[in-house]
Amino acid sequence: MIAYASNKSKLTSIKKDACSTCENVNCLINKNIKTLSDTDFLQSKREIFCKKGQQFIIEGAPVNGLFYILKGKVKVFRTGINGKEQIVRFAKNGEIIGHRGFGTEEYYSIGAIALEDSVLCYFSKNVLQDILRKNPEFTYDMMLFYANELNKSESKVKSLSQMTVRERVVDTLLYINRKFGDLRGYLNLPLSRKEYADYAGTTEEQVIRVFSALKKEKLIASQGKKIGIKNVQLLKNEISEHHYFLDT
Repeated sequence: MIAYASNKSKLTSIKKDACSTCENVNCLINKNIKTLSDTDFLQSKREIFCKKGQQFIIEGAPVNGLFYILKGKVKVFRTGINGKEQIVRFAKNGEIIGHRGFGTEEYYSIGAIALEDSVLCYFSKNVLQDILRKNPEFTYDMMLFYANELNKSESKVKSLSQMTVRERVVDTLLYINRKFGDLRGYLNLPLSRKEYADYAGTTEEQVIRVFSALKKEKLIASQGKKIGIKNVQLLKNEISEHHYFLDT
């Protein structure tokens, strides 16, 4: 059973599209489509529609499978001390959600919420375990994926611990720009100041101060929740000594 949101709103199953026609070329399923097409694995997929703001993985819920984002944007978070939310990452088309709880873990260590109306591909834990035992090529790609994720996580912890508050906020802006690009001059992922703070590991007040300083320096522009980067290279120069551009 899929972990439903705490408000009891259900995730809506929709008609499945064929994986063979999927445009998410970076999806692990798509990359292994030739070896997987001869199995029952692809037929076991469920496609789920998730509304903006809907939580589809509940932190602490039993692990029951993995989600691949067919279309949409998602934030992945953990709950820290005194219930403070820490955003672990943002995810887009073709990316996996819930993989850190898959394997030996019995409960999800993260929660996940759709930032816009999204379509998710869901594979149950039992189905995944079965195909990993039978398909060495897919298993090998999954192993490489986990190794890469571990490398990025370790590099992020090291770099963020050495950054000032301003550098962490700048890094957040660059990360979102790399991952989602811009739309008509503004980052293509409108976030609240609190969400910026929850990813950068600081407070909403500090984010507001840094944004104000960056605007005065004409490095960014803002319109409501929208933030636009005026000079990407100058922002990169601010954190270049950390050599941290691993998140994509």
